[in-house]
Amino acid sequence: MTILTETENGPLVLSPDQIEELGRELDELRAAIVADLGERDREYLYSIIKAQRGFEIAGRGLMYLGFLPPFWLAAVAALSVSKILDNMEIGHNVMHGQYDWMREPGLNSRVFEWDTVCPADQWKHSHNYLHHTYTNIHNKDRDIGYSILRMDEAQEWNVLRLGQPLYAFVLMMLFEWGVMGHDLEVEHILAGKKKWPEVKNLILGQWRKAGKQVLKDYLVFPALTGPLFFHTLAGNVTANLVRNVWAFAIIFCGHFPAGVQTFTEEETADETRGEWYIRQMLGSANITGSKLFHIMSGNLSHQIEHHLFPDLPASRYPEMAPTVRALCEKYGLPYNTGSLGKQIGSVWKKIFKLALPPRWVESEPSPGVIVMRQRKASEAGV
Repeated sequence: MTILTETENGPLVLSPDQIEELGRELDELRAAIVADLGERDREYLYSIIKAQRGFEIAGRGLMYLGFLPPFWLAAVAALSVSKILDNMEIGHNVMHGQYDWMREPGLNSRVFEWDTVCPADQWKHSHNYLHHTYTNIHNKDRDIGYSILRMDEAQEWNVLRLGQPLYAFVLMMLFEWGVMGHDLEVEHILAGKKKWPEVKNLILGQWRKAGKQVLKDYLVFPALTGPLFFHTLAGNVTANLVRNVWAFAIIFCGHFPAGVQTFTEEETADETRGEWYIRQMLGSANITGSKLFHIMSGNLSHQIEHHLFPDLPASRYPEMAPTVRALCEKYGLPYNTGSLGKQIGSVWKKIFKLALPPRWVESEPSPGVIVMRQRKASEAGV
């Protein structure tokens, strides 16, 4: 694979040797972090778990005073933070195997469950395996629009796309349910590619997990507050909505703002390690922010680093980011980053634009980096 990017003097050409050298440098960065893992990482995770549990206890307790608006708001805020930390900084990262080296039974990626309706095993298949292996490859990575949205010009347009802004809003509000249904691959069921026994097992797993979550948030905890049942129910619904909107924003900003590239199966066939790294860098975007912002995003504000090193503790991404950015500059590759406002604005602009028929809108300029198969280099004059 050869990478071309426009410069003042024409295309910049990275030879296969340069691509593999970039891969070696990223491998060295990974090895340095792995060698340094230890007590600092262990204590960080424990501190986040302690904070998450503290916020949940505070939120549940404050609900007993939920008849007073300030206490109800405080309870919702505490529960929202608890759910965000559980899903993004603990659940997502633990289930990636980032802390398997600790040999802590309750924090092992094989057994961990999170506070959301999606069963962990199904999420690990659709996310850890499909998305992180085939990042942004059409017909392989179902996270390109989640089979609901048209998020790339290469995706086919039809009249149903006109409702895309509404679909995106509904997905944002019900994001945990969208994540739960993702592994069903409904489009494959409709096409007859997925058989009933497989679908049945998935549905049973979802029924069990979602049932426990609904029972906990919408019946048991509200009932425990007695006459404040509906105050608590409303508070729990609101906390889940806050978590959904936040998760949607962070994830979409990391995958779909302007400048993020997609690929074909042909372009990515028989990838080398260096080529795989480059695809991750071109298919992801970061969000700038404070240390607290990064924690609340599960450090997925460093989506580029996460896609390069999904099984390394996410709390290490901020210290790895300067090296990754320097390597991008060294090899002429883009490092897509910006504020939350900039990135989310770019995402929603794309959602509205790609809802329209292609003939109604101008195509985006070709991305600065073009991926070409090595066998076609001579045809391109490289």
